[in-house]
Amino acid sequence: MGANLARRYLSAEDNLIGVIGDAGAGKSVLIRGMFPGVELTNDDEGINVRPLPLLHHFETGNFDYHTYHLDMHFEQAFSQPHILAEAVHRALREGCRVIVEHFDLLYPVLELNAHVLVGIGQEVIIARPGLFGPLPDEIKAVVFKSLYHRKMAHSAEDITQLVLEKLGVPPAEGHGDVSDGFILHYRRRPPVDLELVEELVREMIGRDLVINPVGNCKITIGELATPCTGPRLHVRSTGEIKNFRLEKEYLRDSSSGLYSIIGRVGSE
Repeated sequence: MGANLARRYLSAEDNLIGVIGDAGAGKSVLIRGMFPGVELTNDDEGINVRPLPLLHHFETGNFDYHTYHLDMHFEQAFSQPHILAEAVHRALREGCRVIVEHFDLLYPVLELNAHVLVGIGQEVIIARPGLFGPLPDEIKAVVFKSLYHRKMAHSAEDITQLVLEKLGVPPAEGHGDVSDGFILHYRRRPPVDLELVEELVREMIGRDLVINPVGNCKITIGELATPCTGPRLHVRSTGEIKNFRLEKEYLRDSSSGLYSIIGRVGSE
């Protein structure tokens, strides 16, 4: 996704990139996809580059990098926002590109909107602000609110896969998204009744099992462990998943031949 977004929406003149999203939304992963090779100054894997290259080069006056990364949520614990804003302005004047996570925290002191705003919630929003916006807080209001639905859907998806595996269904061959929900793709139609699957998933949800990340590629749901490529993108327990439901018919894509199971959460 990051590579596609960069190819379709970024230009060489876009030097100030504002990224907005709550913790665990996937900002760092998306940045790596949009800007291959960029050095993240800190991320969820414990990377913490000190001194901060942007500030160090600002103090020395030698901007040796073309692209700098700055996480405002992290860096404001160590540096005054106005100092960070001065460093960003100086880097831009030197022709550098600056990628700012939690750009909404920098904007009030920077007094300059990003060339491109990237919001990550249930969906990814790409905006090229003009005279009338959008402003960072407008993007924040959308993505922070919608992220909770994405977490509910992701947790419900992993529970559904656990139930399907217990019923003898092999892992899904592909995954997709639908608003407030998920899609599981199969080459062959799974031989299980979806009403039964829905009932068993709701039973697990009703037990209010704790969901915990285990490393970078696994979670536990209660006592059960299952692979997961986004272990932090979950609600804290299954009881937080509201109004889970499955479409009661398998949907078949005539062009690909795939059979799909569609699940949704939240309001109808």
